[in-house]
Amino acid sequence: MSATTKVIKEVTAANDKYAASFTKGSLPMPPGRKFTVVTCMDARLDPAKALGLEEGDAHVIRNAGGRAKDALRSIIISQQLLGTQEILVIHHTDCGMLTFKDSELRQIVKDRFNGNEEHTEFLSFTNVEQSVRDDIKFIRDSKVVKPEIPISGWVYEVETGKIRSVSV
Repeated sequence: MSATTKVIKEVTAANDKYAASFTKGSLPMPPGRKFTVVTCMDARLDPAKALGLEEGDAHVIRNAGGRAKDALRSIIISQQLLGTQEILVIHHTDCGMLTFKDSELRQIVKDRFNGNEEHTEFLSFTNVEQSVRDDIKFIRDSKVVKPEIPISGWVYEVETGKIRSVSV
C-alpha cells in the first residue's frame, strides 16, 4: 500500500511542471563535456548550479562525503563505457562526515537494529582537504581507472558557494 505524502505531492507537481516544457529527451547518453564529478550528497551543494552544468554535460556521482571508494563502480562505467576523460573530486566545508567516527555509527546501527550490523565502511574523515587528497590518491592507485586521466581536487565552501583548489 502506497501512501501519498506531502513530499510526494510536492515533487510530482514540480515534475509535472518540468516535464511540460522538457525538450532534452534526445540528448546522447555519454556526457557532452566528457568529465565526471564525485561529490557529496549534502543538500546545500547543487553541483549543476555551482559548476554551470546543464543536462547532458557531465556525470555527477554523489554519496555521503563524496567518497571515491564508494563511487568507484560509477567512475569505471563513466570512463570505460561512456568516454569521460577527467575527474573532479569535490568535498565541502561543514561536512557531516566530520562529525562522527565509523566505529560510533556502526555502534548506533547495531544498537538500533537489535544487534544486527553489516560491516560497512562509512568513510568518515577529520580533515576536508586531506579527504580530497586521499580520494585522489585512491583513484590514481586504482588499477581500473585510466592512469592518464586528469584528476583534480576541490573544496566547495557552503558559506560562500565558491570552490577552491586542493593541492595534491
